[in-house]
Amino acid sequence: MSIDNDTTTTDTEAVVSQHEDDDLYHHEISDRTYVLIALVLAVLTAMEVAATEISSVPESLLVPTLLLLMAVKFFVVVSYFMHLKHDAALFKFGFYIGLAGAIVLYSVMLTTFHFFIN
Repeated sequence: MSIDNDTTTTDTEAVVSQHEDDDLYHHEISDRTYVLIALVLAVLTAMEVAATEISSVPESLLVPTLLLLMAVKFFVVVSYFMHLKHDAALFKFGFYIGLAGAIVLYSVMLTTFHFFIN
């Protein structure tokens, strides 16, 4: 059993070529980008906490503000940390339907508890 050097070289070139054609290879995110995204998420979280702690924010604006910040954070996490930004449209659709469902469910629960009726 001898090893043919020509086939080994061809196999190695095929693996390298396949790696270069792989979608994940072209869509890698740098460490700097991850740190920037983490900072953005920290600022958004601080804004959410500040909105609940500041007494001058009208209650009629509090829930929509928190829902908007929640949606932005969801979009950032799903797009970058879960790499949905580079996925197929079907997967994106599924996550966005989940986001819309969460907002609707949260709104229905608040209405059920008479939150908006005050």
